[in-house]
Amino acid sequence: MIKISATSWHYLAISAYLSLFVLLMLWNIVLAPSKYFPTGLVLLFMITPLLLPLKGLLQGSKKACAWSAYVSLLYFVHGTQEAVVNADERWLASLEIILSLLAFFGASFYVRMIGKENS
Repeated sequence: MIKISATSWHYLAISAYLSLFVLLMLWNIVLAPSKYFPTGLVLLFMITPLLLPLKGLLQGSKKACAWSAYVSLLYFVHGTQEAVVNADERWLASLEIILSLLAFFGASFYVRMIGKENS
């Protein structure tokens, strides 16, 4: 069986989390801005949850990484809903689903590996 280090899981979590941030910024500003809500309001509600655990995630804090995993599930739900409802933006929603799952599993396995190393 292949053993993946905690550092590798941490890098996966960080890269997927930051990629999710970039995707959401591009999606809401450049690729398909909302016709119904101001861009600033959309960004406030879409981006702010990602920013809350970001500092701790970058530092490798176990608690912040766990919270970032929970936060990424919000984007999984959003991506799933958008993929079902909006056919024009299905490819963006699919990318959001993939990145949110990568961030979730990366952060979850990082927390698990760190917990095993500290025990």
